[in-house]
Amino acid sequence: MAIDHTTPLGLKSRGAMGGGECDDDAENQRWPPWLRPLLSTSFFVQCRIHADAHKSECNMYCLDCMNGALCSLCLAHHRDHHAIQIRRSSYHDVIRVSEIQKVLDITGVQTYIINSARVVFLNERPQPRPGKGVTNTCEVCERSLLDCFRFCSLGCKIVGTARGYRPRKKHGGGGGNKNKKRAALKDVRCDSEDSCTSTSGGGSSERSSVVQSFSPSTPPPTSCRPWNKRRKGVPHRSPFGSLIVEF
Repeated sequence: MAIDHTTPLGLKSRGAMGGGECDDDAENQRWPPWLRPLLSTSFFVQCRIHADAHKSECNMYCLDCMNGALCSLCLAHHRDHHAIQIRRSSYHDVIRVSEIQKVLDITGVQTYIINSARVVFLNERPQPRPGKGVTNTCEVCERSLLDCFRFCSLGCKIVGTARGYRPRKKHGGGGGNKNKKRAALKDVRCDSEDSCTSTSGGGSSERSSVVQSFSPSTPPPTSCRPWNKRRKGVPHRSPFGSLIVEF
């Protein structure tokens, strides 16, 4: 699947030693020798050689030397080599499609447009819960994908295309699973309807009591206190108001 015209001779000699080693060598020959080291390299760290320089961030990788991440100053020793630049998106390493597709087959890997450039992710990005309505996910880490892709990163493609690997079941499911779920729902509804009709004859009083329990009860009458119901009447004078005091 990958373009690899420079296979080491040691792999061929060891492949004839045994069946298990032959399978491993055949698996390794599917990919270029620099791919696995590239995926396991930590980028965007400070260069040990040019630590005091202004641009000492390691975001380059030499496909010929495969000696780890390089900074822009280290490329002076790799002028005639094939070096690629690694970029970062949401704390994940990505590479532009225009660079990687020249040396690697990325068929089946979903691409993303970031900063007006189409890129692919190097390693998997597991997703805890796929979104609602998702019909296609990565065969390795189950990340949500478009329907025309199988993997979310280059690392997932290596794992998913290996011999003996069994892809996980899709969350979206096929038509058969949907039909089974619909049939099961119909059975549950029928069972519930049968149980309701069987108990409708003798349990009418119970149903009415249940309905009544949900309806609000009549509030109790409030106690009428005499001072609350007191009305204003004709004012009464004091009994001593009519007495005339004589001196």
